[in-house]
Amino acid sequence: MGLFGRWRARRGAPGRVGRPTLDRASQRGDLKHLEEFVAGRRGVEGFVEPRTAVTEATIVLVAADGEWTRRRIDGPDVARRLSKELAIPVYDAQVTGYPQRMRDWSARQKQNRL
Repeated sequence: MGLFGRWRARRGAPGRVGRPTLDRASQRGDLKHLEEFVAGRRGVEGFVEPRTAVTEATIVLVAADGEWTRRRIDGPDVARRLSKELAIPVYDAQVTGYPQRMRDWSARQKQNRL
């Protein structure tokens, strides 16, 4: 399916409110990955990123050492519900920004690849 075909297909999807995106919706595998990330790390916090014209809403989980992962979610309500289930704090990334430890971890990973 071409770029505009995907957009048109998403536009009429049942249960979708608001404008369409070019991205796929979240899937069960996304939530499973997030649950496993939290279970395997300490000090995890969530940062919700809003839906855009290109991507669906996402959540970035950041561990105490700065390791992070990003996955699609079905909106801020799902992020809040997930944070309750996993007992982690969740923040609005547009308001709080991202923690410095996340940038430091990414820089270390980049340095290790060189």
